[in-house]
Order: sequence, then C-alpha cells, then structure tokens
Amino acid sequence: MHWFTADPHYAHDRIIGFCDRPFVNIAAMNARLLGECRARVQPDDDLWILGDFSAGKATDAQRREVRTIFHAIPARKHLICGNHDQPWVCDLPWGSVTETADITVDGRRLFLCHYPMITWPGARHQGLQLFGHVHQNWQGSRNSVNVGVDVWDFRPVTLPEIERRAERLPVNAHWHQVEPRSAP
Repeated sequence: MHWFTADPHYAHDRIIGFCDRPFVNIAAMNARLLGECRARVQPDDDLWILGDFSAGKATDAQRREVRTIFHAIPARKHLICGNHDQPWVCDLPWGSVTETADITVDGRRLFLCHYPMITWPGARHQGLQLFGHVHQNWQGSRNSVNVGVDVWDFRPVTLPEIERRAERLPVNAHWHQVEPRSAP
C-alpha cells in the first residue's frame, strides 16, 4: 500500500505557532504525528513524505530526536525534498530522495512535489498532483491535492482518501488556460 503525507516538521520548535497546531508542546506533536503514522502504515508499505520532514536548522538534540522518529516509522520511506529538508535530513536512510516523483498507484498517475503546481506531467490524462508546503492555507483543487498533515488530522492518507477529497474540491480557476484540451 502507498501512503502520502507532507510537512510533519518533526522537532520544529516553532511550527505549532506558525500553523496554529493544537499541541501544548513539540513532544505532544511528535507523539501524535508518529502515533498516527504507526497506526496506519505497515512495514511493507511505501510512505511518501512530500517535504519538510523536520525543521531544517536543528540542534544536535533535535537531530537525534528526528533520527529516532525516522527509525520508528514502519515502511519504506521516500522523501520528496521540501524547503526545510537540509542535507542531514536527506542523508537519513530513505528508500529514495528526490525533488519530484512521477509514479503510478492503482492505475492512477501521480506527480509528487513539495509545492503546488498549476500543471504537471500527466495532467491532461487525469494525472493527479500531490503536494504540501502550504500547510492549512489551501486544500488544493480537483486534480492537485494537499496531502499535508495540517489538513488531514496529522495522519498519512491513501489514494482513495485523496480521490474522495479531490471530488469535492473546485476546479482550479486557471485550469482551462493552462490545459485547454483536457477535463479537470
């Protein structure tokens, strides 16, 4: 099974305030994020983290905590690099580390990037773009969906969950300008 998430910001000491996350402290946030992940993701699954696994600049203690969390997450872990993913995060033993990924899950083409995009490979053929970066500020559009923890109750999600949400989202207002010969 494939799971998708973005922007956990493990051990990031200011993310609670930046995103108005409902946690009393970083320990509570880290515990909830890890608990939600471990409750869903199995060792033989693929977990795609679409950026910002941690805080970027981090103390040695934060780095140790993030490494411990990384190893506690079951699954083959794949990182799509985000703007806060420093070299020490990218150097963890990921199954893959890349800027973007173009994958197929259950017959559906998915283009993964930390950032929301106006168009992407496969867009004209019902390809779905998954992103993070914008936290709680935008859920996305019919064919470009935010998989960030801030809009998914701090848990990773599956493609069927993403597709159900996508059906309820509006068509991007610029879709017919950038992809004039395709359905949303």
